[in-house]
Amino acid sequence: MADDPAAHRIATLDTVRGVAVMGIVFLNIVSFAMPEAAYLSPRAYGLDGPADRWTYYAVFVAFDGKMRGLFSFLFGASLLLIADRAGDDAALVHYRRMAWLLVLGLAHAVLLWSGDILVHYALIGSVAFLFRHHEPWRLVAFGVALSVVDLLLMGSIPLSYLTMTEAHTAQAAASLREFEEGFGVPDPATIAAQLALFRGGFGGIVAHNLNQLAINLSNTVLIGCETLAYMVFGMAALRSGMLTGAWSQRRYLGWAIAGIGLGGGGYALIAAWMASRDLDTLAIAAGPLVLAIVPRAIMIAGWAAVLVLLGRAQRPLARRLADVGRMALSNYLATSIVMCFLFYGWGLGLFGRFSRAGLYPFVAAMCLAMLLWSPWWLSRFRYGPFEWLWRSLSRWQVQPIRITTP
Repeated sequence: MADDPAAHRIATLDTVRGVAVMGIVFLNIVSFAMPEAAYLSPRAYGLDGPADRWTYYAVFVAFDGKMRGLFSFLFGASLLLIADRAGDDAALVHYRRMAWLLVLGLAHAVLLWSGDILVHYALIGSVAFLFRHHEPWRLVAFGVALSVVDLLLMGSIPLSYLTMTEAHTAQAAASLREFEEGFGVPDPATIAAQLALFRGGFGGIVAHNLNQLAINLSNTVLIGCETLAYMVFGMAALRSGMLTGAWSQRRYLGWAIAGIGLGGGGYALIAAWMASRDLDTLAIAAGPLVLAIVPRAIMIAGWAAVLVLLGRAQRPLARRLADVGRMALSNYLATSIVMCFLFYGWGLGLFGRFSRAGLYPFVAAMCLAMLLWSPWWLSRFRYGPFEWLWRSLSRWQVQPIRITTP
């Protein structure tokens, strides 16, 4: 097979990326299918029985924040790879890519789904580029410092809630009600309005998405420290050889056991504490947003070690996962297209009609579809469709997409 782009890729990176793009559907499905508050607060909607609670805890411990963190990890590593290959043109190449990623993200965020991450990555990726020349130990130091800032910023959220609960004033009561809308159980009228909106027509959803885009952009700094921290951690992981499979089997196993054990144990303790409070507003504001920051970072490293080992083995499943990863952008956007069609009113209109546990057959089907269609597509084409579009726009020249044979 001539001119095969797969020959220039690092299989372990693609394997990790493939798991991340599938794993993130386990979190995003709630945003596609339920009122917005349910993404953070399971009591807001769809917590109908024990199966829904256990589903929430299982996804929280195994996936919450870890898949997004792996994505950020890999975004930083890929940024570094492309910059190294571009040489003197690194800045031009990088910022063209970020500019067109921003355009794609804006289209995605407005026309499809307000939960888009591409706009955020384009903005934070533009900053991450400035760290590319540092040694691994310095990158880790920057990442730790950014994580501390993130901890302080996020810590202010539950602290403000506790302050409001003790104020006993009319203004504090109003603020508490507003806080409850996002971290607790929204007013029934709010839920009814969102059900009507997302079961309605395309125009109303686009108008909502435009408004939500402005809110998301205003929160860039608040959530950007964590994203930037993971991007520079990913750069350090690439420079150290962790993500390329250069470490010894023993070293990867050590990191995997420590990362999954310590991080997963920390998450399990947080989940137990949240359960003891019956998933109340304080538990939601403090658990996933603050208490999980340290165990999340530890568990992401464990996930990465496990997946690099899997990718390095190059068994059939690993190769399929790598193909999913090679088409991460296409699979991410395809997920939005499929899920919006299933749940929004301009499609089948299933929004709000399933409890939390009932959503995961859709997740399983989407993951299976990625595993099936990605190898099929890449046996015929050089890039995923949206990877090809991004590449062509960034180079301002239509790129060849079909695989040519001698």
